[in-house]
Amino acid sequence: MSLYIMLSSLSDSGRKVLRERPGWIRKVNREVERMGAKVRSQWAVLGPYDFVTVLEAPDNETVSRVSIELGARGSVQMMTMAAIPLEDFIARLGRGGRRDGKRGQKPR
Repeated sequence: MSLYIMLSSLSDSGRKVLRERPGWIRKVNREVERMGAKVRSQWAVLGPYDFVTVLEAPDNETVSRVSIELGARGSVQMMTMAAIPLEDFIARLGRGGRRDGKRGQKPR
């Protein structure tokens, strides 16, 4: 499973729904899980975004579907980014950025 960071900004209609039904966020998170991703952690934040969510999903296709489905509702705009755990990132750099560990060689 891969990790993704989702930055979300509510639209005016999304803020209205949230104010009237704060539990709406949990409902949306359950829908995300039905689409094949898992909400690992989530924070309400101050600034240009309203929420930061860490998702776990099997692949980019799954998390793309989540982003499109939620964004199509018009209540939220999102930026979703793939995340690499720092230790994995450092290990890949030590192998010249390749997963197979062969430095400077092109795959055949």
